Amino acid sequence: MEKALSFSVDAPQRLDMFLAEKLGQTRSQTAQLVKKEAVRVAGKLCTKPGMKLKTEQIVEVVLPQPKQSEAREVTFDVEILYEDDDILVVNKPSGVTVHPAASVKDATLVDWLKEKGIRLSTISGEERHGIVHRLDKGTSGVMVVAKTNEAHANLARQLEEKRMGRYYLCVVTPPLKDDVRIVECPIGRNPTNRIKMACVDGGKAAKSAFSPLVLSKDEKEQLVACKLFTGRTHQIRVHLEHISRHIVGDEVYAKNIGKASAERILLHAHTLYLTHPKSGQAMQFSAKYDDVFKNYLEKKFDMERVNETILPEYIAHKFDTAEL
Repeated sequence: MEKALSFSVDAPQRLDMFLAEKLGQTRSQTAQLVKKEAVRVAGKLCTKPGMKLKTEQIVEVVLPQPKQSEAREVTFDVEILYEDDDILVVNKPSGVTVHPAASVKDATLVDWLKEKGIRLSTISGEERHGIVHRLDKGTSGVMVVAKTNEAHANLARQLEEKRMGRYYLCVVTPPLKDDVRIVECPIGRNPTNRIKMACVDGGKAAKSAFSPLVLSKDEKEQLVACKLFTGRTHQIRVHLEHISRHIVGDEVYAKNIGKASAERILLHAHTLYLTHPKSGQAMQFSAKYDDVFKNYLEKKFDMERVNETILPEYIAHKFDTAEL
């Protein structure tokens, strides 16, 4: 059945802008929804995206049924950290791509979600599977997935308003010198290497913060915590490259970093914080890194010190006390 949503207007504004905010979509997407005769204002069909809404008007939206597509055979396991009727929190394995694409031959996280029956509709009727934020293929760690369109819109707003976020762990070489290092530079496609991103003029604004946690035993590498203020492609890797640092195991941005190597990129989304989209409860989840990451740390670092510094409260305090 088609899903109907209803919203009350709290201040005069354009219809497409109002729907973009409520649905967590772009203005162009909501404009298409209006033009497809899926929106009523004060009980009357509206086909003008630029219509000026009045306070206390009721806007009704009918979301089309999602188009069903078959899932590829899934051969990997995904650890579930939390699940209820509204959200699913998982620990994505390294090596698993989030979204299908023509260049992706293996099963993706979306295929795994299809197997679980999570098939949300977009405003156009295309499947989106509740993916609110994503991780690169090689990056492991915590992700939240919306199980309803209402939860998706709420989490999208939290992400935009910086009320939801993640702390990452990575092994960096050479070590950072500052207690907290802020990197702020625009990111766009690398003009000389199309598979890479770079800090470039005219790119999208991007800001990251890095805080050192533990030096390796030989003091050539460092376990570092990262906090993002924007969500650009390869942002952590690009901003580290911008300050002449690289993540161990990164075959794209760190090909020539001496003897430091690993079976995978040592980048892990460690902790996620958010507000539950229905209950309003503040929630926090932490995901364990895999055996490859663990074995590397055990070989190169003092694990007693590592275990002390990767506590979510310790990491959050380091960033909370910095001038960000």
